[in-house]
Amino acid sequence: NQPEPHQNTISFLQLPHTKPQKRMKVVIIIALMAAVASALSLPNSNRLGGAWNQTMQTTSYGYDDNTPPSAEIAYPQNAGYPTIHNLATEGSGNYDDPITFATDQSEFAPGTMVYVWHLRKYFIMEDDCTQCDSDWGNGQYHIDLWMGPQYWSDQDALNDCEGSITMSNAVVTINPDNWYDVETTPLFSNNQCTAVIFSD
Repeated sequence: NQPEPHQNTISFLQLPHTKPQKRMKVVIIIALMAAVASALSLPNSNRLGGAWNQTMQTTSYGYDDNTPPSAEIAYPQNAGYPTIHNLATEGSGNYDDPITFATDQSEFAPGTMVYVWHLRKYFIMEDDCTQCDSDWGNGQYHIDLWMGPQYWSDQDALNDCEGSITMSNAVVTINPDNWYDVETTPLFSNNQCTAVIFSD
């Protein structure tokens, strides 16, 4: 879970009596210390660079309810995007074999890696999502996770499985490290929902 933001306060009753030049150096050092403390107090979602956590909506889609029904993606590797697939793919979920996800490219750029904690799987941004575009326009984080094969499935079974992994407040790590635990059981296989969902 994301750390709760807290407030760091640096206070001094009185600066030591020093020459003006030395006093200025002390003031600068205090200001730098305050800036560092303030940055460390920010929740992960507000930090720049490296891995960070964000609570967001996660939904799911597959071949049947893609638009149009297919495994085509908006940002295939063979079109020059920094992605790894040419079709939407449910990989094992390992860091080196991530699953396709879709969202607004202004929210996460094509090729962005994320780790979804309630599924214990890595995903890579390779597709667009109309609802995600709309939500991001309203400042709401939303990613759509691919599941299933690159061909038609039992639509009711697929829809039910997609619903089972949908969350309105999922914790997702952006730019994750490569050593997180991974559940390699497929999300959807042979028209069966096989997703393993974690509650912690």
